[in-house]
Amino acid sequence: MARFVLIGSGLAGGLLAAYLGQRGHEVDLYERRADPREGNIVGGRSINLAISTRGIHALEQIGIAEEALKHAIPMRGRIIHDKFGALHFAPYDVDPQKCINSIGRASLNTTVIEAAQRYPKVRVQFNHKCTEVDLDGAIAHLEKTDGAVEAAVSAASPKIISAHGDAIIGVDGAFSAVRKSMQLKINNFHYDESYLAHGYKELTIPPGPDGSWRMEKNALHIWPRKSFMMIALPNPDGSFTCTVFWEFEGPRSFATTKTDDDVHQFFDEEFPDANLARRFPQ
Repeated sequence: MARFVLIGSGLAGGLLAAYLGQRGHEVDLYERRADPREGNIVGGRSINLAISTRGIHALEQIGIAEEALKHAIPMRGRIIHDKFGALHFAPYDVDPQKCINSIGRASLNTTVIEAAQRYPKVRVQFNHKCTEVDLDGAIAHLEKTDGAVEAAVSAASPKIISAHGDAIIGVDGAFSAVRKSMQLKINNFHYDESYLAHGYKELTIPPGPDGSWRMEKNALHIWPRKSFMMIALPNPDGSFTCTVFWEFEGPRSFATTKTDDDVHQFFDEEFPDANLARRFPQ
């Protein structure tokens, strides 16, 4: 069996670690952030997931689909909110049981990581930031970010460790340290990098006074507005996680909406039925 070093314990990294562990391989999974199960979740920079047949099948292969879906809410269609507040429902299928499921990224990530750790040869290390990869030797150099000291720490660099494997796999997403090493060290390494004109911001519609959902819970809510939009997905606690996809520059953009009054005016004009600050005060 082979030994794999995985960099990044997001959904892809955790799932891959479980798949490899299931096959009996040794896996060392490193993540620069702290363990999400200890409450170390950074809010405001995530997008709820809508998991469907393909994702459920992937989870079934390691026996955790039923466990994961305990934290999900079925969405049987999309509700379009027009600029005048009218609602238009479009079902995903004639069979209401065939739907997509809203699930929080952190909840699913935790389930996947715990599934990987059930395999005896899978080890997960948090607070380890990959700084460089030796591509020829399949060695990842990592910096401990929590100040802890362990046996593998080098005396010359007390926070630097080296992880050896038969293969290094980068599943560290945006700003990947593995990809950066490949770009710098492989001659004629061709790559293309481009950036979207849009960014996003996470917002929340809190539960109603009785703890229930303020909108239809079994639907994906969408506010389409040509060059920008907002979506809202339900959570088990009665809230909705909203994501505004917005241009960085332009008449309706992050650049032109700076103050509280700007935000209020924007929602009054573009999303009148979902002005979070006015309609749903905390």
